[in-house]
Amino acid sequence: MEYRRLGNTGLKLSVLSFGSWVTFHNQLGRSTALDCMQAAWEAGVNFFDNAEVYAGGKSETIMGEAVRELGWPRESFVISTKFYWGLREGPNTKNTLNRKYLMHAIDGSLDRLGLDFVDLLFCHRPDPDTPVEETVWAMNDIIASGKALYWGSSEWPAEAIEDAFEVAERYGLRKPVMEQPQYNLLWRERVEQEYAPLYEKYGMGTTVWSPLASGALTGKYLGGIPDDSRAALEGYEWLREHILTPKNEETIRRVVAVADELDCTPAQLAIAWCAKNPRVSTVITGASRVEQVEENMGALDVISRLSDEVVARLE
Repeated sequence: MEYRRLGNTGLKLSVLSFGSWVTFHNQLGRSTALDCMQAAWEAGVNFFDNAEVYAGGKSETIMGEAVRELGWPRESFVISTKFYWGLREGPNTKNTLNRKYLMHAIDGSLDRLGLDFVDLLFCHRPDPDTPVEETVWAMNDIIASGKALYWGSSEWPAEAIEDAFEVAERYGLRKPVMEQPQYNLLWRERVEQEYAPLYEKYGMGTTVWSPLASGALTGKYLGGIPDDSRAALEGYEWLREHILTPKNEETIRRVVAVADELDCTPAQLAIAWCAKNPRVSTVITGASRVEQVEENMGALDVISRLSDEVVARLE
């Protein structure tokens, strides 16, 4: 396993990490989640991604129980969570980054995870109704309280990230150090273009999600949508409508063809392509069974085989 610094911080993350979005509770229970996490751990993964909203908080509970049962030393792994969407209806409990919500949210997540602190804390989306100064001060105070070590954003526009940095610099507060954007062969503009000035200017790291474009880049949807796949789940109509398009199908077929030539799976190739980008600190992978974890980790052997010629064919 390769370990990369998270932006300009001294924290090192495994280049491939493991996330619980969609799968925990929704597609797999506690026992399988534990097995998948252990398989990732044995492959060298040290970063495990989560969020308050995943499975209505149950994802955090399952991950926390798994960590305790597996008995990993706390200093040996990195866990994240994210706030914005909230768990309950209300003006200060949903779709906000105001101080009151954030201060309650961190306590709730730590309770579900069974931890004294999270390593990484993300603002899951920008909040147009809360002044950025309020959010930055709240994140600073959460870190100062010892309940989180680093903070950053997820799917924020570059302008909003710059605003947060400027506020932090103005008041001498903890600056955001990472962004968690979607990044894959079908979704590239934000990481490669919009954020380009931020890497050098602020030393921003990235923990990218959806390297397989919700499974589309595995090629499993080329012949239709399997009943047991993510695209068949209720609430994932967007996947069928916006990702499984004729244009994207051309890219997916190229991935399948090149993977066959390299004697790897399309999933391994797609993950390796993401990790090939030096601006990517870690690629968050997901799995609903141990075999998928093992397949995803096989991408480590593909990264070095991605020559400029191979990359050009994919793009």
